[in-house]
Amino acid sequence: MRIVFLFLAAFLACAVEMVEALTIVLAVGVTRGWRSTLIGAGAAGLALAAVVAALGPALTVIPINTLRLVVGGLLLAFGLQWLRKAILRSSGFTALHDEDEIYAREREEALRAGRTLRAGLDWYSFTLSFKGVFLEGLEVAFIVVTFGAEKGTGITVAAAAAAVALVIVALVGAFVRAPLSRVPENTLKFAVGLLLTTFGIFWGAEGAGASWPGSDAALPVILGFLVIVSVGLVRVLRRRHARMRAAVAGAGS
Repeated sequence: MRIVFLFLAAFLACAVEMVEALTIVLAVGVTRGWRSTLIGAGAAGLALAAVVAALGPALTVIPINTLRLVVGGLLLAFGLQWLRKAILRSSGFTALHDEDEIYAREREEALRAGRTLRAGLDWYSFTLSFKGVFLEGLEVAFIVVTFGAEKGTGITVAAAAAAVALVIVALVGAFVRAPLSRVPENTLKFAVGLLLTTFGIFWGAEGAGASWPGSDAALPVILGFLVIVSVGLVRVLRRRHARMRAAVAGAGS
């Protein structure tokens, strides 16, 4: 049960971040050429692999309860941030994430930028691609490393989920060569926020010495509770947002 939830959380989180990175890479590659763009993306991938390789082994020397308490707190803070944004988007208080708009903006900026060739590379393409992949990938690296708190299988499962997400997103991106605007990214981010928060609560409590009834069977119960609370918040905020819009419209008429 725990491994299934862990794989799903890592896969969805990594897929979301990779879609955002792919949008930048596609916009630059289509506009300015693929050689420098792909070299920049590859260099960022190597840098991220080095980060995971450097931080991963450090987890093995930390006592498991201490590790789960720290990682649980980090995942809780990280998950609640994703969940907060997803709730605000779903209720209308924040605009939905639009990959088509981001793609168009990145492509326009790439068209306006000058072309500087050094050592046979277009450094604008290289830098923008490297930055986009590396910054989005840092969240992927964070998830893979923190899920290593599940000693023995955690980092393996999370790394496998990241690899599967990378292959799927890369293949789809190479096939369509367009932003993956049909991917329900806001829904995925809602799910990721719920799953990361679930693991944060679960591991944080275990690290503090608590024992969950049913052990791993508590995971779907925690997730179900968070879903009910989150959906309730969306409905309350949606009604409040509708009243605010009605009040503004009434004042302007």
